[in-house]
Amino acid sequence: MTGTSPPSDVLLSGFAFAGDPLDRADHLRDDAAALAAMWPQARILVLDQEGQAYADADGSLQAPSGAELGGGPGAAIFLGLKQDVAWFAVAGDALAYTAPQRVGLRRAAAAWPAFESGAFALARALLHWQSRTRYCGICAGAIEFRRAGYLGHCSGCGADQYPRVDPAVIVAVSDGQRLLLGRQPGWPARRYSVVAGFVEPGETLEQTVAREVLEETRVRVRSSRYLAAQPWPFPGALMLGFTAQAEPDPPQVDGVELEDARWFSAEEIGAALRRDQHDDGQGILLSPAISIARSLIEHWYAGAVGSRGAESPAQTSP
Repeated sequence: MTGTSPPSDVLLSGFAFAGDPLDRADHLRDDAAALAAMWPQARILVLDQEGQAYADADGSLQAPSGAELGGGPGAAIFLGLKQDVAWFAVAGDALAYTAPQRVGLRRAAAAWPAFESGAFALARALLHWQSRTRYCGICAGAIEFRRAGYLGHCSGCGADQYPRVDPAVIVAVSDGQRLLLGRQPGWPARRYSVVAGFVEPGETLEQTVAREVLEETRVRVRSSRYLAAQPWPFPGALMLGFTAQAEPDPPQVDGVELEDARWFSAEEIGAALRRDQHDDGQGILLSPAISIARSLIEHWYAGAVGSRGAESPAQTSP
């Protein structure tokens, strides 16, 4: 079969939560004295019960210092260091602290600097895990958090629990000429994206790619290749991005996982990418720029137009 494939030297980029990370400084998690000494100058991410961050009137991050909040680290989660400044996360319902507004993680990912949105994502994932890890799953004993919030220790049987991360594959599937996209029930009108699904016990990632694509679309994957990963704290997934080559099978859906799946040409994908700036009300809409799904689509399209010498979306008028 002749056709196109993504360039092997192109790395995925541009999606949220994967750039400018904190220094996790694991060696400080057991050093209560060092964390207490850092607290007055530290920056504190304050999140409400819905996982929204406190923001100023312009929607920018409002992260008070430890001195402004008073006290010490206590039950705050130590996120890490940024240029020797400690960052912590706390649940706002435990504080007498207010802010002009609250900002959700998706909005922050689109508007805030990479460091701030990444720190917010880490804080949200850890606080969500803590809020759902109150009792031991073995003996039902109460859980106490240690290591600056990263370890849940059972006061009954002594079992330890760690923050949960759920690995999932997300894959741009091509038959050599076209890209496979699907649509879930409940998505915004006309929205399509690449296939994704969680890894099951006993599977390799490549096996998950083949199984998920087959289960959701009845398309048979021949080979796959890992490209990049994105933390996706909604609430605690790690999206593992792949590209895959598949047979040109006609997609079939069950109406539950997906309500539609289709093969799309490079011309259709290019038009969809340009639709971000000029929505003509026709055709499909793609995943937002904060997601690795969008980067996978753009990566496939770059390979497709590159092999044909075609224009990129930025070079083509709407």
